[in-house]
Amino acid sequence: MAPVCFGRYAAPFAYKSLMVVLIALLLLGSGAAALANCPSGCSCNDDTLVVVCQESRLDVLPIALNPSIQRLIIRNNKIKTIDSSMQFYAELQHLDLSQNHLVNIPTKSFSYQRKLQELHLNSNKISSVSNSTFQGLNSLTVLNLKRNLLEELTNGVFATLPRLEELNLGQNRISRIEPTAFAGLSALRILYLDDNQLSSVPTTSFSLLGSLAELHVGLNAFSILPDDAFAGLNRLTVLDLNGAGLFNISENAFRGLPGLRSLNLSGNRLSVVPTSQLSGLTRLEELYIGQNDFITLESNSFHGLKNLKLLEIIGAPQLERIEKGAFEDNVNLETVTFIINKKLSVIEDSTLLGLPKLKHVSLRDNAIVSISETVFIGKELKQLDLSDNPIFCDCQLLWLQELLKDKSNFTQIQCAAPEHMKDKYLKLLTADDLGCVHHDTRQQTIICVVVVASVAMLVTLVLILYRYRKNMQEKLKDYKWNKGRKNLEYHKPISTEEDCIVRGIHPSQYPAPPAHSTGLRPIPVTEL
Repeated sequence: MAPVCFGRYAAPFAYKSLMVVLIALLLLGSGAAALANCPSGCSCNDDTLVVVCQESRLDVLPIALNPSIQRLIIRNNKIKTIDSSMQFYAELQHLDLSQNHLVNIPTKSFSYQRKLQELHLNSNKISSVSNSTFQGLNSLTVLNLKRNLLEELTNGVFATLPRLEELNLGQNRISRIEPTAFAGLSALRILYLDDNQLSSVPTTSFSLLGSLAELHVGLNAFSILPDDAFAGLNRLTVLDLNGAGLFNISENAFRGLPGLRSLNLSGNRLSVVPTSQLSGLTRLEELYIGQNDFITLESNSFHGLKNLKLLEIIGAPQLERIEKGAFEDNVNLETVTFIINKKLSVIEDSTLLGLPKLKHVSLRDNAIVSISETVFIGKELKQLDLSDNPIFCDCQLLWLQELLKDKSNFTQIQCAAPEHMKDKYLKLLTADDLGCVHHDTRQQTIICVVVVASVAMLVTLVLILYRYRKNMQEKLKDYKWNKGRKNLEYHKPISTEEDCIVRGIHPSQYPAPPAHSTGLRPIPVTEL
């Protein structure tokens, strides 16, 4: 069998390659044990069939390894090319040649690796690949070409990889993708094209990827997303446009993505939240939209996203305000993360009310000075982070101080002002420290009831007096007249004998008034 393989392989190669094969055959004649020579700096395990040569200063592929090895990891060495020695490792399932000095890959270098499932060639200097580069890799499911020097993808370049499920082409220099570059990748589920030099979405090329579930195309230079930009990707669940350079999104840019669950729009130049464009993504569960230029999250900013569970806004340099009702339509929200937004100082009352499933709120490192108790129901939260804000600790934050005492898993909050409170932990302060006295709620209720009852009685009395005022005036007049009459009777002089007898005074004992004082002649009294 060996001579047959040798004949098939040696034909295309030069004399040097033939010599390598001859040496290998000589070693084969000495038995498999002779091949299991582990190079210096490598780790070889004949039981697990794994060989690891990491930072071993290898500049060529070793040829004296156990031919039955299944995992070969030669990472961070100085290998410049893949030579003919690769044919001796036909049992390989995992090959990692990342962080080497590979410049190109000779044609049919992997013709004998029909069992290979993962090939990692990332962090090299590969400038081009063709439709014959990966010939023979019928079982390959993962191909990693990240961080190389690729500039274009030609038609049918991956056509020999029918079982490929993940393709990483990120951090290259790709500026051109031909229409049928992805032809034959009927099983592809994950594609990385981030951090390249694409000036527009290669919609035609993407339309061939009917099974694609994840697409990462951020850090390019799209500027605009046209209508139906991702047409044909009906099974897409994750779309990453982080740093794609977008400042305009067409009304129907996301049309044809009925199953999208996660969307990353961070790091673009959007001046407003694209509410209308997002509203059709009814199954969206995660939205990342930080590092954009909008100033306010207005009411109903995320209209239509009824299944949204996570909303993240990190590092939005212009964001100042979140208005009440911004999340009115997002009743399934579980996590909101608004952090490192240096101008965000206002979160209006009731902004996060009406979200029964909300459990995690992070408002770290913003410009929040104070926050109202009515912003959210703190007792229902599992996590709250308000750290690294310029918090002003006064009586308005008494509710938060009490909440921090009850919730041990909430992040500690330090006061930034007033000066005598600076750097103190809000949780450790008292009501007096915050300049307020906390009254018992029941006591306050009783006082309010008493005050209200007193006011009600007073009002009732006034109404009664007003209604019967005429009768009372008449009674008062009668009272005054009777009182005046009695006073007159009391001052009436005693002038009759009967009055003297009634008073127990004999008429003879009663002094007669002086004649000169009345001008009347005294009346003689005759004794009987």
